[in-house]
Amino acid sequence: MERLQKVIANLGYCSRRKAEELIEAGKVTVNGEKVFELGTKVSKSDVIEVEGITLDRNYNYEYYLLNKPRGVITAVSDDKGRKTVVDLINTNTRIYPVGRLDYDTTGVLLLTNDGELANGLIHPSSGVDKTYIAKVEGILTGYDVKRLRSGIVIDGYKTKKCHVKVKSVDKKKNRCIVEIVIHEGRNHQVKKMIEAVGKKVIKLKRERFAILTVDGVKAGDYRRLTNKEVAVLYSMINKG
Repeated sequence: MERLQKVIANLGYCSRRKAEELIEAGKVTVNGEKVFELGTKVSKSDVIEVEGITLDRNYNYEYYLLNKPRGVITAVSDDKGRKTVVDLINTNTRIYPVGRLDYDTTGVLLLTNDGELANGLIHPSSGVDKTYIAKVEGILTGYDVKRLRSGIVIDGYKTKKCHVKVKSVDKKKNRCIVEIVIHEGRNHQVKKMIEAVGKKVIKLKRERFAILTVDGVKAGDYRRLTNKEVAVLYSMINKG
């Protein structure tokens, strides 16, 4: 038995918070009866309808690795008519991005309709590694690197310890290339971390998300995950 809002989210219909709103609004039925109680639990044999749509409990999950290009919104839709990451995937299934990358950030992005895996990967307790390569205006000093590694305050919050390595330096252009591996996913985190030491990110790419990289996948292209990759991702969120 699982909570109704969790089942709705895991089936990819909407987020858990949205599911709770729909339940409270009387737009969800279980076995033909409206449900308003958020604590309601359902079994696999129960028939769930959301806004008149019967949810398929035997859902086939889809998993896609996208090499996100610049100038694409990490969202399911955009009220300004801009292209989204979902527009780049050829599927009729309602998929959504796991976490987000900024409009001008490129690289690894996972999209799926598997709510359980998505929620597990973005939950702070998962500690999933995210590796970024940043082109920085200004040259990081040894002291800057030490501050970033040990945690630095952004938006009133101190970031967790992370890996930071200066890969190359261009003294003429006053720029450097930096590798940063974080375990969190706060809004604009890498950019704000670099700004906190007085420098500026001018280009950012996520090279790795958990075990996933964009090796062999061109910008704007995608591929399906293998069964083995999905199994490894699940093992990462179920490690505890």
